[in-house]
Amino acid sequence: MINIIYEDNHLLVVEKPINVPVQEDDSKDLDFLNMLKDYIKKRDKKLGNVYLGLVHRLDRPVGGIMVFAKTSKCASRLSEQVRNRTFKKTYYAIVEGKLEHESTFIDRLLKDEKNNIVKVDSRGKEAILNYEVIDYKDGLSLVKINLETGRSHQIRVQFSSRNHPLYGDQKYNTKSKVGEQIALFSNSITFLHPITKKKLIFELDLPNRKPWNIFKNVK
Repeated sequence: MINIIYEDNHLLVVEKPINVPVQEDDSKDLDFLNMLKDYIKKRDKKLGNVYLGLVHRLDRPVGGIMVFAKTSKCASRLSEQVRNRTFKKTYYAIVEGKLEHESTFIDRLLKDEKNNIVKVDSRGKEAILNYEVIDYKDGLSLVKINLETGRSHQIRVQFSSRNHPLYGDQKYNTKSKVGEQIALFSNSITFLHPITKKKLIFELDLPNRKPWNIFKNVK
């Protein structure tokens, strides 16, 4: 079941399920983009191909809110907002250990395309995020993150490089156990409607599963 949060003639705002690639990758598993296209085609009884523009991405294991463009004009305008950083994304994450109340991480990240691993490296692209600590319990910190840039694996690498890897991160947390789900969730997005220019804010509640339910009173 696809959770559609908002839709008009220009935009589609949806919740991406966990462990689904946003677009086709080497696994050849069904990806979210084609899943949505197929859903719209059947729902609207369209005979031809469905256009849906990919504006931003989430890592395969990560769930949460995303926006897709239903026209090429909207895709172009939303992509420009991503480039000029007026497109804002907020995440929640649960990380190992105790963090300070708030801080900013500034690094350069370099991706090894062959192994799909990202590391802090002076040759990489600038990566900036801001976070605040919402709660601390059972050796875990719940943090709210505002991304200034959108580099691949950015949140995961910036926290793990400071010895605070994300709970359940099978790639960057050596203490993760098989079967654990990464505790990273795309909670909200803010952007200007590409046609009306109205400011839009969309939010989702945090998942009701381990380890999120450790912090029961947080929405």
